[in-house]
Amino acid sequence: MSTMDVKPQEDAIVSFPRPALPARQPQEIDLLALTEILWKAKKRILSVVFCFVLLGLAVSLILPQKWTSSSVITPAERNQLVPLDRLLATVQVLDVDLSIDSTNIFEMFIKKFNSSVLLEEYVKSSPSLMSQFDDVDVDPRELHRAIVAVSERMKAVDDAGNKKEPVTPYHSWTLSFTGPQAEEAQSILAGYMQFVEDKVVLQTMANIHDTVMMKVQVEKQRLALDRAQLENAKKAKIKRLNYSLQVAKAAGINKPVYSNGQAIKDDPDFSVTLGTEGINKKLEIEKSITDVSELNAEILNREYRLQQLEALNIKDIKFPVVNYQLSPSLPMKKEGPGKALIILLAAIVGGLLASGGVLLQQAVRSRHDLALLDGQAL
Repeated sequence: MSTMDVKPQEDAIVSFPRPALPARQPQEIDLLALTEILWKAKKRILSVVFCFVLLGLAVSLILPQKWTSSSVITPAERNQLVPLDRLLATVQVLDVDLSIDSTNIFEMFIKKFNSSVLLEEYVKSSPSLMSQFDDVDVDPRELHRAIVAVSERMKAVDDAGNKKEPVTPYHSWTLSFTGPQAEEAQSILAGYMQFVEDKVVLQTMANIHDTVMMKVQVEKQRLALDRAQLENAKKAKIKRLNYSLQVAKAAGINKPVYSNGQAIKDDPDFSVTLGTEGINKKLEIEKSITDVSELNAEILNREYRLQQLEALNIKDIKFPVVNYQLSPSLPMKKEGPGKALIILLAAIVGGLLASGGVLLQQAVRSRHDLALLDGQAL
């Protein structure tokens, strides 16, 4: 069989002409057209802006006001601690070791200032703060939350670690408190700083008093122990003299050996060189001593020092704990954005949203019209 080649007949294919589509112009942004669209919708845009202005005004009135009072402190100067130094000098002369200086006191102040327990005590003891809870059945948990909120607004910052502050040749801290009113913020900060300062003074004086009392107790116990040792030594000495007396009698030594010009090798355990007469006299003297400290100058000196310690009257004295580079200030400017700024930002946001909405609506409409034209062309 022969293979037949079947070729497609070109005449059988019929081509239908298609209508030519309108050529699309490259998309370009026509600023004049956009401006015209926005101008036509100016009433709607202005109405949205006006609504946002009212909303911004309402937000500015609702937002809580924040006023921050600040104070800059450094360790107390030497001339400010003269009363304390006089007391420390009197105590240290009596051999009482006290490591108290302006640096220790300043560190104690910062530690107590950051104490939540002390802040809670201050809030409960402050009539101006507790007056906010008058005639109200306050839940202890709610009161604790309020105190925690106050503690979060009470801050102490070491200026040495604050890179925004200029470098100073001294070490300072900045204490601050943020409150809803300027006068209240200043009053609370000043009151709490004074409260903490009083606590530091009381603890410092208590530390001095406790250290002195501990020294007195230790000296009494040491003296009692030393007296017991001397009493035991006295008893042992009397027994040794009795044994020496017996040995001297047995050896027939009545007079001191050196008085007769005789040479004798003394017993290393029981001395007999004094003879029976000398040993008897020495034994009599030893038994007549009722106070073992009479012949011990060290014990007498320690007893005198103990008497001076017991007679020491440590009175509570007042001294400044910190040196104020800046007293608690009265805030002159509210923190956070001002009312005018909030309203301006609200107007800008409203204008942008309204304009964007108008342009988006116009873009959707244009796209819809273009889709209709494409459908009709097909």
